[in-house]
Amino acid sequence: EESDHFYERILRKTKWREYEMEIFDKTVKAPRMIAWYEDNKNSELNENVPHWTPELLTIRKKVEMETELNFNSVLLNLYRNGNDSVAWHSDKEGNSGPNPIIASVTFGETRMFKLRHKFKKDIAQVEIPLHHGSFLLMAGTTNSFWQHHVPKTSREVLPRINLTFRRVNQKL
Repeated sequence: EESDHFYERILRKTKWREYEMEIFDKTVKAPRMIAWYEDNKNSELNENVPHWTPELLTIRKKVEMETELNFNSVLLNLYRNGNDSVAWHSDKEGNSGPNPIIASVTFGETRMFKLRHKFKKDIAQVEIPLHHGSFLLMAGTTNSFWQHHVPKTSREVLPRINLTFRRVNQKL
């Protein structure tokens, strides 16, 4: 029931946007919608920084209590149907530093989350169905040694929302 509430509110209240990314020297639209929220001391001065919604703050608090970690940002992904996906990748270290910790919460349609080892091809892929209300923590050297993705599916599926809480370095 609580997951249903979060799903409906986040789906309706979020200002979803398309974004473009570079793949093999081409600019393409990502096959999903996104939104980004982060703590920012100057957010009152910058209207482009959305304020955390009560639902996102509640979920963040639950994730922080479960992990005993603090997170200052969240990337929201909306997979509108089975054609939306994310390709094999490891999250970039960039402003998250080496071995970033990513706390993932899923609402809506169950989709398969796959992991594969970057170097040892003899290690079997790992498949984890992420159900409505599920929580997954990627930590340690996960991004150093593994790639992950959410593949397309030909099944008729309803939307899926995935929240990935992160700790990013911020410029003051």
